[in-house]
This record gives sequence, structure tokens and C-alpha cells, in this order.
Amino acid sequence: MLTAATIEAIPDSPQDATGAQADAALARASRDGDAGAFEQLYRRHAGRVYGVILRLVGGRHGRAEDLTQEAFVRAWQALPAYRFESAFGTWLYRLAVNTALMELRARRSQPQADEDADYEALGGIDSAGHSTALSTDLERGVASLPPRARAVLVLHDVEGWKHEEIAGELNMAVGSSKAQLHRARTLLRARLGGEA
Repeated sequence: MLTAATIEAIPDSPQDATGAQADAALARASRDGDAGAFEQLYRRHAGRVYGVILRLVGGRHGRAEDLTQEAFVRAWQALPAYRFESAFGTWLYRLAVNTALMELRARRSQPQADEDADYEALGGIDSAGHSTALSTDLERGVASLPPRARAVLVLHDVEGWKHEEIAGELNMAVGSSKAQLHRARTLLRARLGGEA
């Protein structure tokens, strides 16, 4: 489970050159079986991973914590195949997003449960591990969007992905990604009373 101490241990910019070099060294040691090195990677990246997953699952903290743990387990298992062609943080982040998106796809075919059961305000940390100042109304508005529209909105507007990347990850056409973003923004505007 993520704790405040874990989140505070996350550096401000894990993608800087020094951080990327440290990540690469830790990833190599982890790949060789050093669990302590992998724990350091966890501490460095848990906040960012948790932040994006939390937004993708609509503010459901319990599910976001579970999926964060699942993403790190998958990362540990996939480390032998990691080829160091991209920064470790980038690789891990993509793996985490894919973990959350698989969850969204699986839930799409199931009856809707009460998703507000473990909703709390999202204004804790963003995907980079920084504090956010989103209003509760905006947070609830984003969390209330349909899952695919929410995923596109979060990936495009919050995380800065391009429609081509989103389309590839969500198995949709680029035009569908653009349409989902428009839908999400329109619904969000309506839910916020036209202020967005």
C-alpha cells in the first residue's frame, strides 16, 4: 500500500539525466535479482504510477492501489525482457498505464458496480508525484465520465499523450480517440455547469 512516506521519497523529476542513469543502474541490479534495488525503483516511481492509475480508474483509491501493486509485480516479472532502449521510468509508466487500461477493458463488459464506493478526492498527487490543486467538483466530474472517455481525457489532457498513442493503447481509431476526447470535454463542461 502507498503511504505518505513512500510518496514523499519520490524525486521531483525522475526523468532527468541523473535520475535516468540511476534508474538504469537500479534496473540492471534488479534484473540480476537484487530486490533492494527494485524497492528503490518502486519508491522512486510509485507516486507517478499511482497518480495516473488513480485518474484512469476514476478516483477509486482502493482499486488504484491494487493496480499499482499489480503494475510493479508485472514490472518485476518483465525486467528480464527490458532492453534499456527507453528510460526505465518511461517503460514502467507505459506498463502501468496498460495495466489500468486492461482493467478498464475488463470492466467494460461487466455490469456497473457502485464506483463511488471508494472514491475520494483526487487532489493528492499527480502522475509526476506532485501535489495537485484540482477542485473537488472537477475531480468528481472527471471520475464520473464513462471509462473510455475518461481514459482518453486523462491520457491526452493530463498526461500529454498524442491521439495516435492513445488509439494504439486503447485499440481504437485515431478518430475515435478524438471523438472520445470531445465527448469527455462536453460531458465535463455540462457537469461543471458550463465553466470548463
